[in-house]
Amino acid sequence: MKTGNEKIMSAGFENKIVNQEIYGRAVERFRQAGIKLPKISQLADPIAGRKEFEEKLGSVDPDTPDASNLFRVHWHNDADGRGLVDVPGHLVLPPELTGVEAKIVVALGNRFPMIHAHKVLAAYGCLVPRLVSGQFDPTHHRAVWPSTGNYCRGGVAISRILGCRSVAVLPEGMSAERFSWLENWVANPDDIVRTYGTESNVKEIYDACHQLAQNPENIIFNQFSEYGNYITHRAVTGPALERIFNAVNVDGYLKARVYVAASGSGGTLAAGDYLKQQLGTNICAVEALECPTMLYNGYGEHNIQGIGDKHIPLIHNVMNTDYLVAVSDKGPNALNLVFNTSAGRKFLAERTGLGQEMIASLADLGLSSIANVLGAIKMAKYMGLGADDVVLTVATDGAEMYGTEIDKIRENSFAGAFDELAAAEAFGHYLMGATTDNMNEQSLRDRERVFNLGYYTWVEQQGVDLADFDARRDPDFWNNLMNMVPIWDQMIDQFNQAAS
Repeated sequence: MKTGNEKIMSAGFENKIVNQEIYGRAVERFRQAGIKLPKISQLADPIAGRKEFEEKLGSVDPDTPDASNLFRVHWHNDADGRGLVDVPGHLVLPPELTGVEAKIVVALGNRFPMIHAHKVLAAYGCLVPRLVSGQFDPTHHRAVWPSTGNYCRGGVAISRILGCRSVAVLPEGMSAERFSWLENWVANPDDIVRTYGTESNVKEIYDACHQLAQNPENIIFNQFSEYGNYITHRAVTGPALERIFNAVNVDGYLKARVYVAASGSGGTLAAGDYLKQQLGTNICAVEALECPTMLYNGYGEHNIQGIGDKHIPLIHNVMNTDYLVAVSDKGPNALNLVFNTSAGRKFLAERTGLGQEMIASLADLGLSSIANVLGAIKMAKYMGLGADDVVLTVATDGAEMYGTEIDKIRENSFAGAFDELAAAEAFGHYLMGATTDNMNEQSLRDRERVFNLGYYTWVEQQGVDLADFDARRDPDFWNNLMNMVPIWDQMIDQFNQAAS
């Protein structure tokens, strides 16, 4: 017998309206508010519809809860978030910074609207299937967004646009900037649920959601199990990264060798499935060395905010993951100071030859983004990559989400003082001195081990049917998920027409 929680986790694959009454109320809410939903294909290629996008957006502030900003939930926003660019914003990190000849190319997530992080895309991908199939009523339901970082902020932003109440569930130890943002966007202070612990305490988030799910008005949008998260990233983030690679590969001789992304909910890793299919790119999943769940079946606490662990996400296609890399949170913590303090930037300017534009752009990298870069450097060294090779990765958010972390790290790791000597030591140790330890090239047996580890979370704890869990071993399962994109697009069209 299926539990209510299991039904929640398996929702989203309906290809028709399942509740006409709920659907009707949602349509009426959108009609009154003048809200139109962008299709997944439009977010995947906004340049194809540039005229419509620009007309829709006009002079709308990208940081406000305006429904037009739904048409900015893509990778093609310019630096100030207002205009469109042909190639998504990215950095090509030079050898002077990385210590490797391979080109490490980082897509910039802080150009997304409202939350300055790409998790708003995941939230949209989880909400839309429920909305256009009559499963979510914005006039009645409360959207619950469990997260270890930015996803709950994305969910709250979209909920605010819809005019519905939402709940952010996240560990109490996350950065003060996240809570400050949430306090300004939620309808009620009680809509921020602070669970025990920090980055690694995902089960505590699930436990809080179980309690909230007892109220039928609460709809749980669990990014770790919502396949809309996977589908949207594979459909939208994957092509965005391919366009970035093609722009960097101007002479046509470069090879996209590996895609590196922190495990998180498994959504961003879905872009790797697209890149492997299109470019033959390998996939590397990054996790914290202090909590090496995939690498060593380990546990612990860490501060790489946004990559919750001690479990295997249901939507992580682990059977298609080629490498695992663990990065200590000491690296992102120290480099956050190197990149974002006057002492650190002075060292970079004087000792590396990096120009001021490149040094300033390092503020586009938040803690998990720096972890991705360190994972990319380790992969470049392990694979022996050269100047003709490209490592693709993403910057989920920028340094603005971690300003208060600087003082904490300075006090805890540098006795309250961070000078040019400390910057030099951090630069030498974590960038130039990056090593190839704590990583694994995944054999079939290794992949099966990681896959099986997910059983204890999803089947035993969360009530997923065993047959549904095991179906995820088959590559066709993941490829067939993408058949939902044209179905959802058609349903979005129908919904928009009904609400017009």
